[in-house]
Amino acid sequence: MANKHGSLSIDSDNLFPIIKKWLYSDHDIFYRELISNGCDAITKLKKLDMMGEYTLPADFKAKISVTVDPEAKTLTFTDNGLGMTADEVEEYICQIAFSGATDFIQKYKDKSTDDQIIGHFGLGFYSAFMVADEVEIDTLSYKEGATPVHWTCDGGTDYELTDGTKTTIGTQITLHLNEDCLEFANEYRAREVIEKYCSFMPTEIYLSKANAEPEYETIDAADKRDTDTVVEEIHEEAKTEEKENENGEKETVEISPAKDKLKILKRPVPLNDTNPLWLKNPNDCTDEEYKAFYRKVFLDYKEPLFWIHLNMDYPFNLKGILYFPKINTEYDSIEGTIKLYNNQVFIADNIKEVIPEFLMLLKGVIDCPDLPLNVSRSALQNDGFVKKIEEYITKKVADKLIGMCKTDKESYEKYWDDISPFIKYGCLKDTKFCDKMNDYILFKNLDDKYLTLPELLVKEEEKKEDADAASDVVDKNGNSVTEDADAKDDSEEEKDERKVIYYVTDKVQQGQYIKLFKEQGMDAVILDHNIDTSFISQLEQRNEHYKFMRIDADVTDSLKDADDAADLKEETDTLTDLFKKALGNDKLTVKVEKLKNENLASIITLSEEGRRMQDMMKMYAMGGMGGMDPNMFAADQTLTLNANHALVKYIFEHKDSENVPMFCEQLYDLAMLSNQPLSVDAMSKFVERSNKIMMLLAK
Repeated sequence: MANKHGSLSIDSDNLFPIIKKWLYSDHDIFYRELISNGCDAITKLKKLDMMGEYTLPADFKAKISVTVDPEAKTLTFTDNGLGMTADEVEEYICQIAFSGATDFIQKYKDKSTDDQIIGHFGLGFYSAFMVADEVEIDTLSYKEGATPVHWTCDGGTDYELTDGTKTTIGTQITLHLNEDCLEFANEYRAREVIEKYCSFMPTEIYLSKANAEPEYETIDAADKRDTDTVVEEIHEEAKTEEKENENGEKETVEISPAKDKLKILKRPVPLNDTNPLWLKNPNDCTDEEYKAFYRKVFLDYKEPLFWIHLNMDYPFNLKGILYFPKINTEYDSIEGTIKLYNNQVFIADNIKEVIPEFLMLLKGVIDCPDLPLNVSRSALQNDGFVKKIEEYITKKVADKLIGMCKTDKESYEKYWDDISPFIKYGCLKDTKFCDKMNDYILFKNLDDKYLTLPELLVKEEEKKEDADAASDVVDKNGNSVTEDADAKDDSEEEKDERKVIYYVTDKVQQGQYIKLFKEQGMDAVILDHNIDTSFISQLEQRNEHYKFMRIDADVTDSLKDADDAADLKEETDTLTDLFKKALGNDKLTVKVEKLKNENLASIITLSEEGRRMQDMMKMYAMGGMGGMDPNMFAADQTLTLNANHALVKYIFEHKDSENVPMFCEQLYDLAMLSNQPLSVDAMSKFVERSNKIMMLLAK
């Protein structure tokens, strides 16, 4: 054909500056666009073969070759797909296919953000101009009698189209890199980018360096392939060794037979896996394959706890694998990585529109060919279809966890401490997920046994029935305890009938309270993760039949001496005045109770509501919400004194003694130490006061 000159059919010369600056936030993504275009061309040629419109050669092997040439400052992409005719080059390359070119230019020319515009307008090929001053295309169509075509453009709106010299079907794109982008002609940088974007593309991708010294390898002659280039034939003689036989005689023994070997040009190795694990049937995948895939993709050498293989064909096509990683929450980032693919083409990490927020904690891959991609294959349209994908993934995760709890409780318990942050976060973020998981959330008790919420509530019901039965007995004086309790209830406001689930946040700091509970056969659950406060608050809001209370929030009736219902009003009034005066704290609430443990003189309790509010304020303060004093919502303290303890009796009976104020301070600090660390000033005073008391004993 005659040489042809023309201009790209757009309405403005502003297009290429926009492409170069705003096409993608990451310039290396042009590798993905050009290679995936090559994959598409090969896929189309295979379909033509299947439909009988073209016959592939018997030795056809689909492949894409990438050649870097740092000396020539070029980068070449070659595919053996269906190629293009001159008319097709004009249609697909020269006429940039989008409507309203002027509107497009006006919309994007002043953009100062990372808005991405390629895929929506069919501009994938033009990503090459982000890094190249000039781009050449050499192509030969599969159509019989087709003429090879050469196309070149220097980044302006003018191009040149001539007959080419290509002799094989397919397309070759050559990028003449600009000075700012020569890194992409580096072999190691090219490998890095291809492995980032193209690790699982459906066509084998090979990388080579122009003018590189040939590399060789040696193989057994029997392993020779038709595609091997033999450089040298090598015959290795048999290897022998002199050994002593059973009779003590020396003899020559063959330890390696003679071999014929071949020195060949090193076989090229594709950079990608064309059949990734997520495309296989889950029944055909072994545990070791899942673990190896995890190590390869996420470079995490800690074994995942378990995984979920997603495999859905209707109503949309979605495949993938989600891994629950083992996380040390003290040191590791709790944020995972979900890699999103479209027909094995990498799109992005952690697309929030598709993956529920709480599953961002997981690691995995999702491949959804039906995904409604927006521009540049990099942003998703937030529509109902995407919502269905999110709901499907959430349901599959819940089904996996519930199934494990029902059929393999032992493993579920073994994993629980590691996976509980995922599940609790999911319950906070997704009400449907919370509803499904409600009866399969585990709570570890003081004996390190795992119980579900229904099991916990059954235990609480049993305890309540035992308590009701106990209330029907008479005390040591023959009086009915039931009658006294009823009389007391009549004078109180409406009682909170919710079942109480006691919990511990620090087994060491709350050790004394745990000891008291165990002495009375009571139990509590361990909730020591920073997400637990929000989690149990949500559970309470969604269910009116139970509530959570920390073990130090109240002195329960089980800890009190129910056999002695004596009136302690006088002791309470006297000791309240004494302690408030000694401590200089008029707001302190003081109670006097007869506790079963006669060795315990005093105990501090903090109101559950106040302490939760204080914890929340501290969390907000840590989150950077300035101007808020966490102590403004300090939990209400109650000091409970044991009327059965000798020291409390002494203070009541010797209220005018000069040492009583010191004893009051000491009892208060001892109670506080069992609840939380003392402040620096309070600890100094406690140590000094302890020395004074020991000196009194020494006299």
